[in-house]
Amino acid sequence: MEKIASFTINHIKLQPGIYVSRKDTAGREVITTFDLRMTSPNEEPVMNTAEVHTIEHLGATFLRNHPLYKDKILYFGPMGCRTGFYLLLAGDYLSRDIVPLMIEMYEFIRDYEGEVPGASPMDCGNYLDMNLPMAKLLAGRYLEQVLYRITEERLNYPE
Repeated sequence: MEKIASFTINHIKLQPGIYVSRKDTAGREVITTFDLRMTSPNEEPVMNTAEVHTIEHLGATFLRNHPLYKDKILYFGPMGCRTGFYLLLAGDYLSRDIVPLMIEMYEFIRDYEGEVPGASPMDCGNYLDMNLPMAKLLAGRYLEQVLYRITEERLNYPE
């Protein structure tokens, strides 16, 4: 079998950042898949499921309510390796195009207070697996270490 695109990225050199993972078409629409890498693969511990789950709930809620992007959001969810998230947007984008949106989203997560949206037995299949304090800590770390001072090396996959 042919390797899928995400398995051809050099994960030894990959650092936290925002990367265009792939571009597909559905009819006439371009779909851009972003790799929102929050941790260094194979270098630091992966995120635990509780904080990943919390970031997913908060991030999806934020994105699907965003005044400019809500109609372009196709998917936001975790990578199986728990080193980041995928974001699929309708449209042809570059990594740099969504930096302001990601800063807004991660500030929303970092500053969030209250009950996590959808964290109830009626709304979620694993509502008890949440960790808001750790999700906030990781969001703040991603903002400080990556998003607020993002460089070209963190916007384009390594060779």
